[in-house]
Amino acid sequence: MTTAPLRTTAARTGSGLIAVQFALAGIVWGSSFLFMKVALTGISPTQVAWSRLTLGALALGLFVLIRREPFPRSLRIWGHMTVLAVTFCVIPFLLFSWAQQHVTSGLASIYNATTPIMTAIMAAVVLRVEKLKPTQIIGIAIGILGVGVIIAPWQGLDLSQSVVAQLAILGATACYGFSLAYMRRFTADTGMSALMFSFLNIGIAAAIMTLLAPAIALQPVDLDLWVIGSVVLLGCLGTGVAYVWNQNTVRAWGPTRASTVTYLTPLVGVVLGVVVLGEHLSWNEPVGGLIVLAGILLAQDRLRRARRTRSASSAAAR
Repeated sequence: MTTAPLRTTAARTGSGLIAVQFALAGIVWGSSFLFMKVALTGISPTQVAWSRLTLGALALGLFVLIRREPFPRSLRIWGHMTVLAVTFCVIPFLLFSWAQQHVTSGLASIYNATTPIMTAIMAAVVLRVEKLKPTQIIGIAIGILGVGVIIAPWQGLDLSQSVVAQLAILGATACYGFSLAYMRRFTADTGMSALMFSFLNIGIAAAIMTLLAPAIALQPVDLDLWVIGSVVLLGCLGTGVAYVWNQNTVRAWGPTRASTVTYLTPLVGVVLGVVVLGEHLSWNEPVGGLIVLAGILLAQDRLRRARRTRSASSAAAR
């Protein structure tokens, strides 16, 4: 007689745990821009990228060992994972690290929110894994308008640093978009667990950066507790544990709901940049971010899905 209540309680507990992991992933990823900014005060951009990948790989590798996850045997899978390691980790991490020498952490977090729009473009135009609906095209156009508002060309373009750095961040989110579309086309049927997938992605990227390190990451360092702490948190949490939290959310909620973490990270990044680092926030940056958010909602066709869900709920209630 108590079975149903117990099951309901367990379901609620599991759902609550997933919600906590979702929130923690958003907080950690939003904080990553602060960690990068602080780390750059003592080490170079290439060292930031190499450190976060290496520490992230070690953290994920520990989970793999504990769970005794099997490695894939197919060379095709390893080839696809190497492509993703370069496009989803190595290149964007280097671009973000370099760019944050010239832009605020809050602005970097706002630009990071363009990833869903970049994904829609790459999925439709480059890899052709889906067709864009008219509403989604409008959403992409609105998102591009939002980016224009953030750049604020009416204030004059600083082609020496700021604008180039902002374009570098957009290049990084374009890499994310390409990688997410690439995953959908080439790695959807690998049979790997979410943990092994994340470990190979980060681990191969860490190996590539380690091979490149003698040529690109031998600059002098100026370490203190803040720099070391930021690097450890950025690597072990932002590039390691948060991936596990996010993958658990994807499995429980599905990719569409899980991707709404994109809406949380800019808020966290902007607040931490202003409160902790004392960064100045121009009016056009949050306004442009809100325009980008509106474009994301249309590009992901979320408004239509929300209407369908409400209609289905109303019909079921009758």
